[in-house]
Amino acid sequence: MNAPDRATEFWDELYDRRATAAPRVNPRLAEIAGPLRPGAALDLGCGGGGDALWLAGRGWRVTAVDISGSAVRSLQERGEPITALRVDLAKDFPDGTFDLVSAQYFHTPFELDRARVLRTAAQALNPGGRLVVVDHGSTAPWSWNQDPDLRYPAPREVAEELALDPAEWPIERADALARQATGPAGRTATVVDHVLVLRRIPGPRR
Repeated sequence: MNAPDRATEFWDELYDRRATAAPRVNPRLAEIAGPLRPGAALDLGCGGGGDALWLAGRGWRVTAVDISGSAVRSLQERGEPITALRVDLAKDFPDGTFDLVSAQYFHTPFELDRARVLRTAAQALNPGGRLVVVDHGSTAPWSWNQDPDLRYPAPREVAEELALDPAEWPIERADALARQATGPAGRTATVVDHVLVLRRIPGPRR
């Protein structure tokens, strides 16, 4: 089995196990996007679809992508006005430009040039649009990755890795915040989120 097949199988199995859980919006996305005027949004690694559903319910035109066909089918079957696509972001990126690109806990145990994907996402922003990257800053008890030696890059380290022109994509927010989280089985724990928001300054594209 090649790497893309292993990745698809891994995420299909994960989302099949969590299929009974009601989709929930990630709280940092709700906090950041709640005050924004709706436009076109792209949800990278949409998973269970909680973020895409929340955005669509607030008037955003949502494109949601994931490598898991199971996750994408589940979202499609809800009949909501969301464009849900199976996309292997290691190879492809959805067409279009967006006012918001959301990458919530966009981590994988498989080979992926994450910086390239996020750089492409930033370049797909309309002027004034935002790239919202929320990463794990700690390991939750229910996480698929329980490596005790795992190091979580700080938000500004993530921004530096993207190597974007700060004059065109200035950092709007970069912080680490703790919150009480509830896992898929109802277990609670204090977790840390690393939050990075880049905003493409208004003006003509280069």
